[in-house]
Amino acid sequence: MAIAKRKKKFFDVEIPIINKETQLQAYELKDLNGKFIQYDLTRILRGKSILLQLKVKVKGNEATTIPKKIKLMPYFLKRMVRKGTNYVEDSFSTSCKDAQIKIKPFLITRKKVSRAVRKALREKAREELINYVKNKNVGDIFEEILKNTLQKPLSLKLKKIYPLSLCEIRMLEVEKELNE
Repeated sequence: MAIAKRKKKFFDVEIPIINKETQLQAYELKDLNGKFIQYDLTRILRGKSILLQLKVKVKGNEATTIPKKIKLMPYFLKRMVRKGTNYVEDSFSTSCKDAQIKIKPFLITRKKVSRAVRKALREKAREELINYVKNKNVGDIFEEILKNTLQKPLSLKLKKIYPLSLCEIRMLEVEKELNE
């Protein structure tokens, strides 16, 4: 006997963090559960090149996504670093209300600065970010990065050490969720 061919269909998937909807292809809706999506936010954020990685969760007849990783593209950062400036990077893991996350801040000074100033900037940024995220949900942190409400106050606090031309979160990744 001949085996009937299955045909893939398109299913609507909601992306609540940016209030958009996209379509994914699968045989059945439940096949999409646990799949990852890469979503480019460059047009939405007017040229700020960010890739958003989302995980699909299926509940009943609805497919929705939760953010897992946000990454600033290297060509955007390369364009921002000018001659005669320094950049400061850091990478650390911390826990927020419902998950363990990895944060990578990226700071660019206005002029060349000494190593001591760069170290002070790095340490102050780490301290401020750890204190800021410890009582927030992961979803809120992702939204604040997209709306720039996390970077702006951080920049103002770091300005007291040395004025910055750019203060961004280069990467934010959920390492493990604590409530699962």
